[in-house]
Amino acid sequence: MSHRYAVAGIGNAIVDVLSPVDDHFLDLMGIEKGIMQLVERDRAELLYAAMKERTEAPGGSVANSLAGVGRLGLKTAFMGRVRDDSLGKGYASAMSDWGTDFAVDPAPADLPTSRSMIFVSPDGERSMNTYLGVSAEVGPEHVPEEVAGDCAYLFLEGYLFDKDPGKAAFLKAAELCHKAGGKAGIALSDPFCVNRHRADFKGLIAGQMDYVIGNVHEWCALYETEDLDAALAEAAAVCETVICTRSGESVWLIRGSEKIEVPVNKVVPVDATGAGDQFAAGLLYGLAAGRDLATAGKMGVLAAAEVIQHMGARPQTDVADVFRAAGIAA
Repeated sequence: MSHRYAVAGIGNAIVDVLSPVDDHFLDLMGIEKGIMQLVERDRAELLYAAMKERTEAPGGSVANSLAGVGRLGLKTAFMGRVRDDSLGKGYASAMSDWGTDFAVDPAPADLPTSRSMIFVSPDGERSMNTYLGVSAEVGPEHVPEEVAGDCAYLFLEGYLFDKDPGKAAFLKAAELCHKAGGKAGIALSDPFCVNRHRADFKGLIAGQMDYVIGNVHEWCALYETEDLDAALAEAAAVCETVICTRSGESVWLIRGSEKIEVPVNKVVPVDATGAGDQFAAGLLYGLAAGRDLATAGKMGVLAAAEVIQHMGARPQTDVADVFRAAGIAA
């Protein structure tokens, strides 16, 4: 069965706004160096206004993954919310420039477009201050049937499972995807999110998800154990494909009785923030292109290795060339 989109996803539509600053500026503005923290609207507007130089780029975990898949040549679509302000319109346009259809038009809203103010100090440290804004308000009305119901793979962002409308959006999208013969999956995103909604996540994985991507901390949090093997065995008993990334160690992929271990070539990261996003991009590209699970896993590892060697959460080189150099034709 052919689909309009190889991969479609739902996630936070967050504009990354980068600005070079010195440590004095961080102290003056009360910004804690080197961490990510959520901020409220007033604080976000204050910090945005204080930026003397700004570089803006579309961000958000699933959006970054879709951009990676799109750059590799497959048709992708993103379902997320932005307001019809300058940042929102710019976000939608930039996603299109990256080769991903922006499936929900910018629209009037009570909240502004979400943004992450990223202050980059001379030593390369990134101090992130994120205002979730309208992107966290995704509901089932933001899931177009012509997108979710016409994709080979659906990819969901665990962060949006925090609110009831987001949960409803995920269920609607998964149902539409399955009706069209597609596969639905989710990235667990964050152990704190998993802890808040453990029962709902377990129900989603057992009922609607065909594949799930998580790291060691997320899987162990989900099943309330420090035994990773036990956690993954529980997941594999109810979910077709289970993927575990392990912070620089080999990646495990489990499908039924098959367990694949994909080694990781360790490199010193310049900026590790996009590793998980681009691992998912490489993996989903491989699966959507019809490659076997082991090859798809290798593609994920190679895409992650590319992105951590430079600043930014999206690839800067042709990842297809990276695949070819490793003996894996894209």
